[in-house]
Amino acid sequence: MWETVYYYRKRDKRQQHYKQDVLIYGATPAGITAAITLKKKGYDVRIAECSRFVGGMTTSGLGATDLGAEQAIGGLAKQFYDEIALHYRIEKCVRFEPHVAERIFKTWLDDHRIDVQTEQFIESALLEGGQIQQIIMTDGTTYEAKQFVDASYEGDLLALAGVEYIVGREASTDYKEIYNGVQFGTQHHKFESFIDPYIEEGNPESGLLYGISDEVVNEQNGAGDHRIQAYNFRMCLSKEQKVPLPKPNGYERNHYALLLRYIKAGHWDAMKLHTPLMNGKTDLNNHGAFSTDFIGMNYAFPDATYEVRERMYQQHVTYIAGLLYFLANDEEVPTAIREEVSQWGLAADEFTETGNWPRQLYIREARRMIGEYVMTEHNALQRITCEQPIAIASFHMDSHHCRRVVVNGRVMNEGDIQVPVKPFTIDLRSLLPKKEHCTNLIVPVCLSASHIAYGSIRMEPVFMMLGQAAGTVAAIALQEGRPVQDIPYEQVKQQLTVQGQVVEWDESFIDDPLRRMEETFGGK
Repeated sequence: MWETVYYYRKRDKRQQHYKQDVLIYGATPAGITAAITLKKKGYDVRIAECSRFVGGMTTSGLGATDLGAEQAIGGLAKQFYDEIALHYRIEKCVRFEPHVAERIFKTWLDDHRIDVQTEQFIESALLEGGQIQQIIMTDGTTYEAKQFVDASYEGDLLALAGVEYIVGREASTDYKEIYNGVQFGTQHHKFESFIDPYIEEGNPESGLLYGISDEVVNEQNGAGDHRIQAYNFRMCLSKEQKVPLPKPNGYERNHYALLLRYIKAGHWDAMKLHTPLMNGKTDLNNHGAFSTDFIGMNYAFPDATYEVRERMYQQHVTYIAGLLYFLANDEEVPTAIREEVSQWGLAADEFTETGNWPRQLYIREARRMIGEYVMTEHNALQRITCEQPIAIASFHMDSHHCRRVVVNGRVMNEGDIQVPVKPFTIDLRSLLPKKEHCTNLIVPVCLSASHIAYGSIRMEPVFMMLGQAAGTVAAIALQEGRPVQDIPYEQVKQQLTVQGQVVEWDESFIDDPLRRMEETFGGK
């Protein structure tokens, strides 16, 4: 019987106490590169990870790397992709199998003798004088350290440390941005036809099809709200060594009635963004108006309890597994589509511990710190140049839809934004909390950025580089006994440069942002 993976489960009390120079919360790519950077400098470092696995999205199905400009990748991030290519015995490779990425990360951790404690869910943080002294886990384990790095996708450590943050979209007026806040009218991932939203077409009294919000839409573009872009799983599928697409427990056929109506209107693109990986596998991502994004079903996730997150996690598993099962098996789905989808199955040699299902929910956005410096679209569009650059982002500003609503009697998605950008620098201060909140915490994933700027920064290669920067800052803070906010920037820059990090963009490189963005979506 097919078993779903879990996000959280209660564990027996352990009452373990660990003491180290630096505690990193999250074995994401950022957490791993931060740990290796510190270990190379001779510091005692440990990672506490909430799941049973390492590598975050990079080892959990996101094999089609959202790379951006190739020349912007440096340091350990470049080493990672070089080792991917070496594994496949080719010159370059950014489309890889999940187990290969996991093997590289595990080898790195083993080679540097970095201890990773798994199934560690943070419950509280003890602070004195604006510094974290130790953190306590739900199973009673405690971690005492001089410096802390929150490398989690959720930002749980920064929140429990009392650091200021935001969930949702700022109003466009907050930072005088164009692309933030509510966004109707996008030409991307929209419904290409007038699709009736009601269970009985033309009859509002019959109720709405599943997944459509009943809220009254009265905001203008640019209004701020609590909504975040949709989550999904990045599915690793295969036509060869495969497990049949499973029918999940709790499958509800009516959850896909809107998709069926859309298909019958002549639109079949839900599996178009199906990027080939190595050895006949693919990375399936959301594409079109109705696909693997579970739109509007994640608002509470960032601030939710672990028990609530577990329910939401399983709802995403059921919904996305159910979507693929529906397309492959439902008799009302056109035969050609059923035959096309049925060729695919879960890759039989991936995620073997979790029923071949990806372990990590794609948390595209959760909490975002409000720190010493806030990255905004002005940085991404190069209206503002960072004073303390530590890494470069170059993927287009990318937000998936945030909700599905009714407007003038038709169903519409809202929130998707795709804006090409030239490579731009990320400021060191965006990784640092305000000094009055905490002086020994660095945040490379849930960093200080507006919703739309975060949409460009939030890519796995960039997180690797920001993790390396976080480890560098933590090492200097330990060496000099200073708050992280008082570290001399030039010292950070010098060390990152020695480590091979790209901190400034060379304008002599030829780069076409629009072409890069179009290639991401298969030329459309």
